[in-house]
Amino acid sequence: MRMVLSMRLFYSIRPYNEIILLDRVVHTIERHRMFTPGDRVAVAVSGGADSVCLLHVLRNLAPRWNLTLSVLHINHNLRGDASRADADFVRSLAAALDLPFTLHGLDLATSPGNLEQSARNARLAFFHEGLARGLATRIALGHTRSDQAETVLFRFLRGSGATGLAAIRPVTDRGIVRPLIEIERPEIVAFLEERGIAWREDATNATLDFARNRIRHQLLPQLAREWNPALAETLAHTADLSLAEEAYWQGEMERLAKRHLTRQGPAILVSAAALAALPLAAARRLVRHAIHLASGGPSSSDFRHIADVIELAARPQGTGRAQLPGLEVRRSFDWLRLAPPTPTDPYALQPAVPGVTRVPGTDFAISLELLENSETTRFADNVYNSEVGCLDWNRLSGPLKLRNWRPGDQYQPTGIPAAKKIKTLFQKARVPVWERAQWPVLTDAESIVWVRRFGTAAAVTAGIGSSKVLAVGELAVR
Repeated sequence: MRMVLSMRLFYSIRPYNEIILLDRVVHTIERHRMFTPGDRVAVAVSGGADSVCLLHVLRNLAPRWNLTLSVLHINHNLRGDASRADADFVRSLAAALDLPFTLHGLDLATSPGNLEQSARNARLAFFHEGLARGLATRIALGHTRSDQAETVLFRFLRGSGATGLAAIRPVTDRGIVRPLIEIERPEIVAFLEERGIAWREDATNATLDFARNRIRHQLLPQLAREWNPALAETLAHTADLSLAEEAYWQGEMERLAKRHLTRQGPAILVSAAALAALPLAAARRLVRHAIHLASGGPSSSDFRHIADVIELAARPQGTGRAQLPGLEVRRSFDWLRLAPPTPTDPYALQPAVPGVTRVPGTDFAISLELLENSETTRFADNVYNSEVGCLDWNRLSGPLKLRNWRPGDQYQPTGIPAAKKIKTLFQKARVPVWERAQWPVLTDAESIVWVRRFGTAAAVTAGIGSSKVLAVGELAVR
């Protein structure tokens, strides 16, 4: 009751429009659970109307959640004296409100690609670093419903799906909050003018060189005039609906990924049959999730790339590939493998006898151990399996060589009546194509004497009468 009375007194001395705006911000904060009592909130203030309004609103509302505020300003160093004037303005504003001030400078002169995107990425990296270091428990940004509408329309025009249309998140899982996300820009200007609060205008916001500014100053006003006066609200509702769907799909993806996706080193594997059997909406989401995991973060893969992967899974044949930005997708038998492209250079090594030789491009090694006849009994049960192969040392001719499988390779494994192409053995054993390139083969001067998994060659396999035996085994290595 004491809090209710104090808030009524707090509001009673404020203009009616301000009361409405503060009420709506409180509703947004509580709806999205932006703050917990005692949060330390760094308010990112550029000096523009939105962020200045945010700072004043949060200063008014801070007692409600016992917030400790500070002011954070990022100088992009792109506008010379104007950038320095913005920093001075925000520093003075923080001092006038008796709040701690932090200034951070960015160097974007050498940033590649889109300057807007580079600046955004640099800001987010700094915010996340500040949160991780304990600078604050929350960082508040001044994005508005108008920003949300512009972002939704921008992403729609670029062909984004529901994930992209969720646009600007009110709260991120890393601690960034946007309390003004349900307030439109004209309301913010009215709030500041009504209270006589000054702000800075960034001249670059008026230029039409940037796509977002063209949407803000040309496209949105035209659509609002000619099609829907409440377009900003409609687009914001689209973001809200998409965000709710994303929250549902996030939980669903955790279940589907656990069931269908397998990590194998840098690669993600998924059963083609399982993917093809999923409802299309779920299959698309699962592929996008697999791309994210294989890429190690956001990817520029689009609708067409995802469709290519799903089409690859639906084929009746068990081979094929698709190229994605930064990834290669290959199918072999019933498996799809998504992974960054990796070179598969041929190798030919002279292995140490005795010794251990790592197989290039893999996580295993081949061990060679030379044994006298009396020592071979411990290997007797393994002569005909893939764990250990026993070669008659005296039947081997010339130096040994460890190399990768090559198309056309063939030999006669022990227990098989005739020579077979190793490719045929691969197919019968359902060895995926991506494992074959580095597949180890041991040769002597004349022929193949051992192949991983398929064992020793019949002509040189050790027997009871072998006086000296070369034991060939496989070891996992890191």
